[in-house]
Amino acid sequence: MRLTKFTDYSVRVLIYAAMHAERLVTIDETAEVNTISRSHVKKVVLTLTQLGYLRGQRGRSGGFTLAKPPEEINIGELIRRTEPDFKLVECLGPNNACVLTPHCRLPPAMDRALAAFLQVFDEYTLADSVSGKLTL
Repeated sequence: MRLTKFTDYSVRVLIYAAMHAERLVTIDETAEVNTISRSHVKKVVLTLTQLGYLRGQRGRSGGFTLAKPPEEINIGELIRRTEPDFKLVECLGPNNACVLTPHCRLPPAMDRALAAFLQVFDEYTLADSVSGKLTL
């Protein structure tokens, strides 16, 4: 399973905001630190604000900060809300053209694998990712 860049950048933006919870951080500094284009960070910040993860402040001295404590931001939920879909292979999607589908028994296994993947992330919060307490 590979997450989209959008989800990857979403996690990075939230981690950076959590690391600097005492102040507003800017799109420009976040882009520079993470070597991500400003326009990508801007889209991510807008989406994360709309989803309730960030709170933005416009203007010359503006920026963004977490909208809720890092302990309340679940990584599994974040991934579910930022990924466009979880169709691991064509046959799991709406436009399935695979001729093997009527005979293939792998889709239930793929569904289980995806559920297990997300279950691991459900065990962690943003706070775990910045505290050094992430355990395996």
